[in-house]
Amino acid sequence: MVVIYIKMLKYNATIRIEPNPKCIRIRNKSCEAVTFLYNQTRTNRTHHQKTALALLLSLFLFSRLSLWKMVALERSLEAAMNARIIGSGSETMVLAHGFGGDQSVWDKVLPCLTKHYQVVLFDWTFSGAVKDPNLFDPLKYSSYDAFADDLIALLDELHLESSLVFVGHSMSGMIGCIASIKRPQLFNRLILVAASPRYINIDDYEGGFDDATIDGIISSIESDYENWTSNFALLVVDNSDPISVNNLAKCLKRMRHEFAVPLAKTVFRSDKRDILDKVTTPCTIIQTTNDIVVPGSVADYMHKKIKGKSTVEIVNTNGHFPQLTAHLEFLAVLAGVLGFEI
Repeated sequence: MVVIYIKMLKYNATIRIEPNPKCIRIRNKSCEAVTFLYNQTRTNRTHHQKTALALLLSLFLFSRLSLWKMVALERSLEAAMNARIIGSGSETMVLAHGFGGDQSVWDKVLPCLTKHYQVVLFDWTFSGAVKDPNLFDPLKYSSYDAFADDLIALLDELHLESSLVFVGHSMSGMIGCIASIKRPQLFNRLILVAASPRYINIDDYEGGFDDATIDGIISSIESDYENWTSNFALLVVDNSDPISVNNLAKCLKRMRHEFAVPLAKTVFRSDKRDILDKVTTPCTIIQTTNDIVVPGSVADYMHKKIKGKSTVEIVNTNGHFPQLTAHLEFLAVLAGVLGFEI
C-alpha cells in the first residue's frame, strides 16, 4: 500500500491519501477529521494511476481548503475588526477612523450621535486595537481599494446594505468615496473629515507636501517610530487639548511598526484625484481652519471635482482631528447637515 501525506502548514492540516482504500482523510489542528470518498470506476487501474489520482484529488482538496479559509475570514470580519453597533436611531451612521487610529477617536461625539443614529464602529486591520496581526497584508492593502472592499464586506455582513451615512476621517474619507463608487446605493451621504485625494504637490495642485518632505516622514517612521508617533501627535492634534494629544500618541504606538511603514507609503503617496468625478453620493467636506496635513485648498479642490452635490464646512480649530479638539462644533456641523438636534 502506498500512503501519501501532504502537510499544509498554512492551514494546520494533514491530508492522508491511501490509493487502495477509497478515501482521503484530512485532519486539522483541532483534531477534526473529514473523510472524502472517491470511486474507482475501473478495477484494473495500475498503482501509478491510483497514485496520480490521489495526487490530483489532494490538489483539489487543497483548493477547497483555501476557499473554506477565505470564506471563514470573510464571515468573521465583524469580530476581527471589532465592529459594533450602538445607538437607538432609525437611521445608521458608519464612523471610520484614519491612519494609526482606532474607533476611540470618536468617543467624544458618540454620546450625541447614538441618540439619533445606530452607529457602526470598527477598527481597520492595521490598527493596534485589532488582535490578529495576520489580518493586515501590506501588499494587499497597498491600495485604498482593498480597504473599500473590506468596508463593503463588513457592512454586508452586518446586513447594512443601503442608505447609510458614512463619516470617514482622513484616509477613510477617500476609502468611503471608493466604496460609494463600487456600491452606489450603499450611502446616502458621505461626510469627509480632513480627507485628501493626494498629499504631494504637483503642477497647480497643492497637496500640502513636496516629495522630499514625504520621504522624510517615511524615513522617520522607519528609523525611529517611537519618537515619530509622539511628535506627529503634537503636530496633528491641537496642543490646547493635551489629553487628546496623548490618546492619539498611544493609538499610534499600538500600531505595529511593520504595518506603519507600508501604510504610510500607501497613504502619503496616494493619488485618488481621478475618482472624484465618479462620486455621485452627496458629500459634506469638513475642514479645520488650520490643518498641517490637509490645507484648505484641498477641500476646495474636492468640492469642485466631486460629481455629486458637495459643500465645504469649516470647523474653527487647529489640527487634523476636529472630532477631538472641537467636538461640539463638529457635532453642530453634522447636526446642520443631517438635520438633528444636539
